[in-house]
Amino acid sequence: MMSVFESILLAASLCADCLAVSLCSSVTLKKVELKTVLKVSIIFAIIQTGLLWTGWAFGGFFVGFVSRISHIIGFLLLMYVGVGMLVEGLKGEEDVKNLNGLRNIVLSGIATSIDALAVGMAQSMAGSSAGEILPLLVSVFVITALSVVTGMFGGHILGKKTGRWAEIVGGIVLICIGVNILL
Repeated sequence: MMSVFESILLAASLCADCLAVSLCSSVTLKKVELKTVLKVSIIFAIIQTGLLWTGWAFGGFFVGFVSRISHIIGFLLLMYVGVGMLVEGLKGEEDVKNLNGLRNIVLSGIATSIDALAVGMAQSMAGSSAGEILPLLVSVFVITALSVVTGMFGGHILGKKTGRWAEIVGGIVLICIGVNILL
């Protein structure tokens, strides 16, 4: 069972992409208004949490087939996501996404939440029950919303450089959690 601290740490690592995109994209907004920030943060949080839950629900389908190696599959999924985030962060190539318009917000939300789908599957394969995944779902929703709010308001001040480091840290945390699942 995942502790509250582990849930918060995992949620924070999943939100690194959301923070990076909101940091970079807030520069493209003509105005950073509270209404816009709340809309973007809620949409990102719903997508991130929804994909995490979907991954967990879908992963449960496969547990019966791969129960003997589920910890290895969980490790590999987290390694894939974590290493991908780390490599993108180290490359330093920022893919600035525009958060003007609902379509762009949803597309950016999905693009930054694919890792949540993999983590959800890994949690399912590690045997997390519905009661055990609930704190993670709540943590992901809240921390995603907060990370987007922080990113959008802080984007004007911090600029694009911080997004790269957030992605690197997020990748490292996912790799560490994957190693923890394997052990």
